[in-house]
Amino acid sequence: MASLNFSHLRYFWAVAHDANLTRTAARLNVSQSALSVQIKALEARLGHALFDRRGRALHLTEAGRIALDHADAIFASGDELLDALSHVTPARQVVRIAARATLSRNLQMRFLRPLLAMPDVEVVLRSGGTAELLADLAGLNLDIVLTDMPPPVDTSVPFLAHRIDTQPVSLVGAPDLIAGEHDIATLLRTHPVILPAAGSSVRTGFDALAARLGVALTVAADVDDMAMMRLLAREARALAVLPPIVVADELASGMLAVADRLPGIAEVFYAVTVRRRFPRAIVAQMLQDNALPLPDGDASAIRHG
Repeated sequence: MASLNFSHLRYFWAVAHDANLTRTAARLNVSQSALSVQIKALEARLGHALFDRRGRALHLTEAGRIALDHADAIFASGDELLDALSHVTPARQVVRIAARATLSRNLQMRFLRPLLAMPDVEVVLRSGGTAELLADLAGLNLDIVLTDMPPPVDTSVPFLAHRIDTQPVSLVGAPDLIAGEHDIATLLRTHPVILPAAGSSVRTGFDALAARLGVALTVAADVDDMAMMRLLAREARALAVLPPIVVADELASGMLAVADRLPGIAEVFYAVTVRRRFPRAIVAQMLQDNALPLPDGDASAIRHG
């Protein structure tokens, strides 16, 4: 079996990082046609197209993303070999994970903790808006997006939504606010509330519960960020509607307490991926380790698109 031509690989690596054939050719002082020949030779050797050429723009295919990950590791090891022959670091896998900016940090850490303990894995973390992150996931620039919202059904992008956690939602506040025996309706009539943003599944469920109880709410804050809800729950004289995992440290220290669990309301968290021709074993293992059992008759829990 013929070996891989590392000259071809290095030219591909340079173009992939520049995402522009003209710029790479000028930087390397070679012609664009020579670069194209090198990349086509590598594609022929690997048996897969590495770039999707849309006009003048170059976009990595899934095979191209895999090739770039390996090229990064190969050339990084070469640089380390030159720096210190006796201290070569084994090639490391890079896992790119992003989370919706408003997602609980405690939940993110629960998902990431096993990865962070792996000495041969580098974790690249990002946060942002849902649409932005899903676009990067579809473009294979991310491996996983953590979110509390299932992805939209899009026949052009085979998103997969893996349930990784379901957290009950409770009324949480300072211990002195909830001292004594009080039912949910009394607590809501007595104290202002800190609510998740309108349109979220938790907010929709809570509004329906308040309507059934006939309670006119006093809203202290309407918040779309779990981290801010956590701070407000600590500082404001109000009850927060959130999953206790968001304030796990405050509950453990006694700074906050759970007044009552809200019946029928829970927050579902997902690890979203896209279907790949070349699945990554480490990502598949993470999802298997974190996946929740699929409820009977609910195929949508693991697949969208």
